Amino acid sequence: MMLKKEATPAQIGAFLIAHRIKRPTSAELAGMLDAYYELGPQLSPIDKTVVMLTQPYDGRDRTIPLSPLTALVLSSIGIPVLQHGGDRMPTKEGVPLIDIWQSLGINWRNRSLSEIHNILQEFNLAFIYVPEHFPLANDLVPYREQIGKRPPIATLELIWCPYAGAVQLMVGYVHPPTEVIITEALHLVGKNHFVTVKGLEGSCDLPRDRSGITAINCGQTSQRLIVNPRSYGMQGSNPRWSDLNSCVQLMVEVLAGGSNELQRSVIWNSGFYLWQCGYSPDLATGLATAQELLNSGQVKQQWQKIQSGLQAKKK
Repeated sequence: MMLKKEATPAQIGAFLIAHRIKRPTSAELAGMLDAYYELGPQLSPIDKTVVMLTQPYDGRDRTIPLSPLTALVLSSIGIPVLQHGGDRMPTKEGVPLIDIWQSLGINWRNRSLSEIHNILQEFNLAFIYVPEHFPLANDLVPYREQIGKRPPIATLELIWCPYAGAVQLMVGYVHPPTEVIITEALHLVGKNHFVTVKGLEGSCDLPRDRSGITAINCGQTSQRLIVNPRSYGMQGSNPRWSDLNSCVQLMVEVLAGGSNELQRSVIWNSGFYLWQCGYSPDLATGLATAQELLNSGQVKQQWQKIQSGLQAKKK
């Protein structure tokens, strides 16, 4: 009713703030997911399992997002990655992924769902841009500013999967109760292959200044997995966010094979996901593979290939 605007603005605001105060139950969150699946976009399947790297829609303002470079690392060896999100939005108003991709020369705006599907199939990377592909959900964004709090749909966005085929979700969170709620909700809607990560600013980006708290969910079983960067010589500071231009400049340096703190964070994050996606037999091998992919220029070539390919599709 909220998505279709059958509920009044007063009812929508009351619903969102009430759920912010009490937190939705897992069943309620699963019901919201059902509505997103019924009314939202769904990419048709390709012939591979797709990895979904999530991040809160209201962005980042303390640490540099790692998932765009992680996505390029994974896609460079044929692991398809799908992301989704919108523009800057309340309450955090942090940098959204769409702006980072745009600054890296990859524009996901003004593309049909069929184009996005073809890009995913050809380049193993795609992005669902909510203002264009799911305007019903995007119309709820102003309520975030008007109620002044993150509503339950902020949690919903972390576990929504706009893809109809086999998928492995990588889900970030901040507060431990959220992990329990999203785990149970995903099981209720039949999503049984996912990893939860207590990541940077609620994303699925692993930190390097502390152990990474994760859980591997396969079927109905869940296994807690603590990964300590110090055990692999990867401890250090998480790269701090300053502004978009500085962030992208560091990313380009990493893609060019440069060594900096961001590169080490990308290797730590990508190595973990290479392992969890089944490409590498263990974390140490995943880290070595991620470093080699970056140093050899293979990730840079993938970035340039996607850049030129998407530009050509717009001509």
